Amino acid sequence: MALVALLVLLFIGVICVPGLYFAGAISIETVNMLGRYLTFAIVAVGLDLVWGYAGILSLCQAFFFCLGGYAMGMYLAHHGGPEGIVDANGWKMPACLYVVYPGGAGQTEAEWTVPWFWKPFWSLPVTMLLALLIPGLVALVIGFFGFRSRVRGVYFAILTQAITVAAFNFFSMNNMKFCGTNGLTRFDRIAGSFQLSEPYVKLALYVITVLALAAVYWGCHGLIKSRLGRVLVAIRDDENTLRFSGYRPYVYKLFAFVLAGMIAGLAGMLYVPQMGIITPFDMEAGKSIMIVIWVAVGGRGTLAGAVLGALVVNLLYNYFTSQHDFGIFTWKADYWPFVLGGLFIGVVLWIKGGLMGLPGQLMRLIKGSGTGTASKEN
Repeated sequence: MALVALLVLLFIGVICVPGLYFAGAISIETVNMLGRYLTFAIVAVGLDLVWGYAGILSLCQAFFFCLGGYAMGMYLAHHGGPEGIVDANGWKMPACLYVVYPGGAGQTEAEWTVPWFWKPFWSLPVTMLLALLIPGLVALVIGFFGFRSRVRGVYFAILTQAITVAAFNFFSMNNMKFCGTNGLTRFDRIAGSFQLSEPYVKLALYVITVLALAAVYWGCHGLIKSRLGRVLVAIRDDENTLRFSGYRPYVYKLFAFVLAGMIAGLAGMLYVPQMGIITPFDMEAGKSIMIVIWVAVGGRGTLAGAVLGALVVNLLYNYFTSQHDFGIFTWKADYWPFVLGGLFIGVVLWIKGGLMGLPGQLMRLIKGSGTGTASKEN
């Protein structure tokens, strides 16, 4: 099943979508949009690993996503416009950072300097490494103190939600020199002379995202089929019994949580050059809840369901937040929350296995109906 899902993903993502673009059936903007939605699918797979298999409801995945996104955004801002603005030490001043100077950062014009923590992100290889390590290290700290203290269930969800809110406030402050609520912008080039506005660059980023999603999916699938994966499922089902059997559940939970954080960082790193901006609003509390909805709608504990849920919900969002005229009735973007709420309630009440469980549920209904008819005939 997993191999089939992976092959379908690669066939549609690497062959069909580029083929439709080259045939003129879809625009490069549509390809770019699909690339962004695939980064959401990567985050969802990471959450499904910790929530669906280890039973850890994390509400800070959007925070990890933005840590990876900010890392890539700082690299892109270094190499974006405008030209000619340098600080006292000869470093080119990123345009988005220039906006918050001088008053926003509490410095005079003579004191304008590129902050020390921006400088490592001048290099693309270093940026890619830090985009994975920083979310991983933050997840390690959160998980170590949380899991060692045996914080779990709704209390761990509240803890991670509170951390996300605190992070939002931190990144929104101009004097922290992350460009405040304006976020990181003015992204012109990536990897030297490649212009982000060029169609072939957008297509290349899309294909890289497809391959990254395939690698993450296959890696997580291999993990859950291993002995470690069986331990994670045991933690979800009965952590106390596992502890009494001589295991240390917090070590396994910490591993899964850190891995999910790094996966989210990878997704954020791929998202930013395709979106063209990253702001603190991308780590709002509601964003992490949306990731939970994607996994629940697709089917918790299936991995493929996380991918399906992320794509379906975001494609529906794209459609239902556009205005459509149906003659006597005009659909407006304001109606989208009702669609989302109805979809989530329907999954919770009637389709408990999510979209991945829908075919099996329909087959059971058909078989049950057939059995009932046969019983009446007898």
